[in-house]
Amino acid sequence: MAEHINTIPASGDDETRRDFLLIATATMAATGAGLAAWPFIDSMNPAADVLAFSNTEVDIEPIKPGQRITVVWRGKPVFIDHRTPEQIAKADADDNVELPDPQPDSARVQRDEWLIVIGICTHLGCIPLGQRPSDPKGDYGGWFCPCHGSHYDTSGRIRKGPAPRNLDLPDYAFVSETMVRIG
Repeated sequence: MAEHINTIPASGDDETRRDFLLIATATMAATGAGLAAWPFIDSMNPAADVLAFSNTEVDIEPIKPGQRITVVWRGKPVFIDHRTPEQIAKADADDNVELPDPQPDSARVQRDEWLIVIGICTHLGCIPLGQRPSDPKGDYGGWFCPCHGSHYDTSGRIRKGPAPRNLDLPDYAFVSETMVRIG
């Protein structure tokens, strides 16, 4: 009959087995925590209705020279101004004056006749006046924020008042001669 030998494993084997069990348990716990947290993380993604508003397409064909319209993009007003040749010439001439936030008109437009800006005053977030024909357009023919007296020119550049910078420009592209995509 064979003798049954009672062997005691070396201490290195116990440590290796224990390390493996600790690593496996920690891995399973981390995976479980990640799977449990995923619904909460996923809920922070934008909703489908928000994603639908990430781009706005505007037909600009009916806008006559000298006319301004307001569209909403991502919950913000966007001013689209079909500038007249006089407004374009005034904006170009004003490139050479001292501006609080210097930026040439050519850097603010893709096509000279179309100025597209976010219609929020850069001082405290008010909506400047100047979109309607009856609105005051400020001292420079652009927009006027009556809350604190900021005046913008026909290129949306700050000219006078407490606003620290020009009206912001949204990302936009002309997808055809009569259609612009904002966003």
